[in-house]
Amino acid sequence: MTPARAFSVALVGVEGTIVEVEAAIGGGLPRMVIVGLADAALGEARERCRAAVHAQGLGWPAQLVTVNLSPATLPKAGSHFDLAIVAAVEAAAEKFDRAVLERMVLFGELGLDGRVRPVRGLLPALLAAVTAGFSTAVVPAAQLREAELVEGLTLWGVNDLLDLVAVLLGEPPKPPPEVPPTAAAETSPVKDLSDVVGQLEAKWVIEVAAAGRHHLYLHGPPGVGKTLLAERLPGILPDLETAEALEVSAIHSLAGLPLEGGLIRRPPYADPHHTASLASIVGGGARIAQPGSISRAHNGILFLDEAPEFSPRVLEALRVPLESGRVVLGRAAAQASYPASFQLVLAANPCPCGNAATPGAHCTCAPMAIRRYGDRISGPILDRIDIRHYLRPMSQSYLKAAVGRGEPSAAVAARVAEARERQRHRLAPHGWRTNGEVPGPALRRRLPLPQGSELLDEAVARGRLSARGVDKVIRLSWTVADLAGVDRPRREHLHTALAMRHGRDLAEVGSG
Repeated sequence: MTPARAFSVALVGVEGTIVEVEAAIGGGLPRMVIVGLADAALGEARERCRAAVHAQGLGWPAQLVTVNLSPATLPKAGSHFDLAIVAAVEAAAEKFDRAVLERMVLFGELGLDGRVRPVRGLLPALLAAVTAGFSTAVVPAAQLREAELVEGLTLWGVNDLLDLVAVLLGEPPKPPPEVPPTAAAETSPVKDLSDVVGQLEAKWVIEVAAAGRHHLYLHGPPGVGKTLLAERLPGILPDLETAEALEVSAIHSLAGLPLEGGLIRRPPYADPHHTASLASIVGGGARIAQPGSISRAHNGILFLDEAPEFSPRVLEALRVPLESGRVVLGRAAAQASYPASFQLVLAANPCPCGNAATPGAHCTCAPMAIRRYGDRISGPILDRIDIRHYLRPMSQSYLKAAVGRGEPSAAVAARVAEARERQRHRLAPHGWRTNGEVPGPALRRRLPLPQGSELLDEAVARGRLSARGVDKVIRLSWTVADLAGVDRPRREHLHTALAMRHGRDLAEVGSG
């Protein structure tokens, strides 16, 4: 019989490549052979496809079935090729007109009873199919809402193989059952800044970090509100733009997270535990690396609580993504690249017991232990952090007086949105959106320097700032100016930026 073909998509990172699934029948004993660099999950499609076809009463060829996945040199992983394999085999057996499969991509994992199950990475795979010029897609019915996020495709949602056959014969399958909306809002209560009592300076620091998308280091004794503030940072960030939401949603789809609610419009928030491995944070896998926490936090917040307790290898692995906004993971089979433009927030205690430099508390740590604890966050990592802020414990009388007086997140978010709009208007001609992402050379060549910039020269001469630190301070001064509603950073804004960079008390900034 003449070989037939169907189409699917292979994903390496978030990049998709069209795969031609060829099927030929005849030439040997009844069995199925899959060639073309398939991984274990794809190799097991032999048993899944044959059992599913028999369970639906469609009939499987009693001859040798050879399936080739082309291009043969491209690694293929996952179970989403099952539908394309069955379609190609049935077309080779002349069960329907094989011309139907042209310009159609198929995705879905098969159960042994013929049901079509959801698959990972559907959104980036469909985006690759549209880019390649395909016009029709067959997807699991349970993921039809996710597939509808991609424009330019005629979509068919199938529940089982009989639905697939109906589509290939030109008969519309039965509509998928109605899925009731999920009550996500009820299970995820909103965390508001008004819940944090006191810590007015820390709240201002959080606002500046949100407005300019600056990295942040919060340190202080236990119980002063470091984690509370970090958890409320996403609540004052503006919604993602459509292009950003597509990137974030594609990564979450690849990680196997559901997208029934449509595109992810809110900045994501990842807070891995300090025992997390390097592979879970950065990404990893045996043949083709999968996204880690830094990619799932793309266009959002990566919060490392108890940062000194993380493995030094994990912390040092953040250096390149903090600068480039991407992580490239090389493996024997392929090199995967994932976006990782996240806003890093670190939180740490002053010492292992947490009581160092705390008035009235007794620290049990030896001086060398305190020094080793602080050195776990290396200088190169701290140099990449824009803002450092020390949170002091509050007195009992102050806490009682401040209860119920906190400013809500909505009011802070409005100021952040206004500052972001000023940045967008100023930086859009140059291709940037926030102060935190403007490269150093552009700060000095395309934007006016802050007033009083001789303070930076003095700080560099005294060894208090590195060249990277100068850029960080200039970016911070622009953000402070944007929040103040002025067109160019003034001397007082530069003073404030220097204080934030060095971790000084903002109340001391008066005369500089």
